Amino acid sequence: MLKKIIIGIFKPKFLFRWIVKSKVKSCKGKLSVNGFSTVNKNTHLGYNVNFNGMKITGKGCCTIGDNFHSGTSCQIMTDYHNYDCGTRIPYDNTVIVKDVTIEDNVWFGNNVIVLPGVTIGEGAVIQAGSVVVKDIPALSVAGGHPAKVFKMRDIEHYNKLKEQKLFF
Repeated sequence: MLKKIIIGIFKPKFLFRWIVKSKVKSCKGKLSVNGFSTVNKNTHLGYNVNFNGMKITGKGCCTIGDNFHSGTSCQIMTDYHNYDCGTRIPYDNTVIVKDVTIEDNVWFGNNVIVLPGVTIGEGAVIQAGSVVVKDIPALSVAGGHPAKVFKMRDIEHYNKLKEQKLFF
């Protein structure tokens, strides 16, 4: 009932943005949150970040650069259960923390999952439904499970648009 009242008073995207802004450690500004999204307290957001349904979990730091765009139902994890050297099977209550870095001008399709310890380079595009388990180089297009680079963006065209500050 309370949720219906709150949504009735506030437009959902304003409520979604407030939820994210109230939890992030830092945000440079111009944040757009068009779908329910949650972040951990160690999240740093650049300028012009656009979430359409993002879940950032774990105890690690997640840094997202400027001009980031996500599709719906995306996840970034910054820790995982200790299954290898723990005191219980299949895992114990300890976690291994690894930071995640998403550089400037990155675009995620729908349902992208990023595992702990990954860096995604500037200008990369991650295909819908991908699971990113290792670093993705700048200006690459990657996809699959696990995500693999299958194409590179045109660096001259990219740099020309960047120089002209033509960001979406």
